[in-house]
Amino acid sequence: MKMLLLGATGRTGKLVLEQALNGAHHVNCLVRQPEKVKIEHDALKIFQGDTQSKDDLAKAIEGCDAIISTLNISRTSDFPWARLRTPKDFLSKTMSQLIAVANEHNIQRVVVCSAWGVSETKFDLPAWFRWFINNSNIGVAYRDHERQEALLEASNLDWTVVRPVGLTNSKKLRKIIESQANLPKPKLLISRLNVAKYMVRALNCSNSVRKKIVIST
Repeated sequence: MKMLLLGATGRTGKLVLEQALNGAHHVNCLVRQPEKVKIEHDALKIFQGDTQSKDDLAKAIEGCDAIISTLNISRTSDFPWARLRTPKDFLSKTMSQLIAVANEHNIQRVVVCSAWGVSETKFDLPAWFRWFINNSNIGVAYRDHERQEALLEASNLDWTVVRPVGLTNSKKLRKIIESQANLPKPKLLISRLNVAKYMVRALNCSNSVRKKIVIST
């Protein structure tokens, strides 16, 4: 399979790229700064551009069969009130362009990384974390994830929304718990590596099409 990967220079996206290439997939990456992609591989092609640009997306998606996005709203640090580095509507603006380009290129399959706590799952979170979503810049990402999810739901694409719980940098692969409607009740943590492995595998999983799945370990 040949995929377009958005977010390849992020902490989760880097691992998705590794998992995809290890799985014998071909990958096109659209990134602002190509020098941040540290992998060299015959099956990897890097395009420089802006994911909010329809023209840039169209060039990078040429010949692809599917899409994975690990994009997120970026802050200057992990401090909850840190200044934003991306626009507040970065995810939804990208998604609106991506859906149009995917339709023009007859691409149906897309797997998107969102977050536990988006939309109806907000009420499944611990109260202290809901407070941060409501009162800090953390909430900017959650609100835009909600907008991009709504765009996917209204589209005719075969989408899967992956909502990981709290992310860690552990390198241990563990059994993944899939939750919908808070059943089974998710655990609080999952590693980025497990998320990456799950997202690549989800591309070929018909049971996950048009579903929003919380994952934890």
